[in-house]
Amino acid sequence: MKKHLIILFGLVALIAGSFSLSQAGSRYGSQPPAVLSPNLTSPWVLQLQGQPRARQAYVPRARRAYVPRARRSAVYSKPRYRVRRQAVRTQQRRVYRQSRRASLSQITRENRIRRAPVQLRKKPPAPKPRGKKINRELLPQVVAYSGGKKAGTLIVDTQARFLYLVMKNGSARRYGIGVGKPGFEWAGAHKISRKAEWPTWTPPKEMIAREAAKGHHIPDFMEGGPKNPLGARALYLGSTLYRIHGTNQPWTIGKAVSSGCIRMRNEDVMDLYERVRVGAQVIVS
Repeated sequence: MKKHLIILFGLVALIAGSFSLSQAGSRYGSQPPAVLSPNLTSPWVLQLQGQPRARQAYVPRARRAYVPRARRSAVYSKPRYRVRRQAVRTQQRRVYRQSRRASLSQITRENRIRRAPVQLRKKPPAPKPRGKKINRELLPQVVAYSGGKKAGTLIVDTQARFLYLVMKNGSARRYGIGVGKPGFEWAGAHKISRKAEWPTWTPPKEMIAREAAKGHHIPDFMEGGPKNPLGARALYLGSTLYRIHGTNQPWTIGKAVSSGCIRMRNEDVMDLYERVRVGAQVIVS
């Protein structure tokens, strides 16, 4: 049975193949030959034959007529989106300025409220430093001298408030001094018994009692130093309690304020200390 079916299918396929071939032959067998245009074939034929190709004449292209663009109108209108954006920005600036003015006015108002009760007090003027200025006549200087005393002699003029150190060649070195206050003046001639740098001070009992009656307390003893009333140097006069010494109150030079001693500026007494020797004569008038 199977063999019969195979044979049957084979016959059917053979008949179908023969029919399709006959149809194909009838379709393509009667077609006309293809004909190409001589304009297309001539360049290729010339190229195959090796003949040069004829050049075609150059025909320039016709220029296009220039048509000017229409000019814009004198009044330019912005696009709508730009107009809208400009309006938004203007509104934003206006709001910002208003808020800034309001904030500044608020700050100013608050500052006025805060500062209203405050009253600035003027600082009192600073006290003028004492002893900064001194009369130029009281500063050391060399002057003429014709008193007849030998060089190295010290002459104290309590009335003029000057101390003279006699020098050679008719000259003397003059210093400004402070002298004893009324009731403590004295005069006489003595010799320098000793010299001391930054001397100690032991005030006499009479001075301690006298100052205590005024309400001032004076120590029984004071070491040498800048706060010591005897200053930087001291020249002791014989066996008396009087001295030529410096002071920690330079503004008193030229005045009668001491208890009988001759006081000088520290700078001046240091200079005098180096110029005189122990045993030099001192004349107080």
